[in-house]
Amino acid sequence: MPSGYDEKGKYFTDVVSKVGVAATVQTVTQRIEGLIHVRVNERLKDEIDRNEPFLAMTSAQVFDQDGKVLYSAAFISVRRSQIVWIIPKDERASATGAR
Repeated sequence: MPSGYDEKGKYFTDVVSKVGVAATVQTVTQRIEGLIHVRVNERLKDEIDRNEPFLAMTSAQVFDQDGKVLYSAAFISVRRSQIVWIIPKDERASATGAR
């Protein structure tokens, strides 16, 4: 739904288009697997570096230190200050080299 037009006819909306990037997030105490939503034509790093206190994830599973699923949620908000590292699923490989 357009909220405004410029002189060339381009429309602007309040909706931000994003794509889901499957990723693993390691916090201080848990591992979280799910989708991080990144703005179209931006990198995962751009989303991580935003000046917001929380990072939104969808289709999330929270694992304990032994790999047991603690929680599953359609949406989870992760405090950015608790994130240790993030790996996109496409770039993740095990110690044996398998993805």
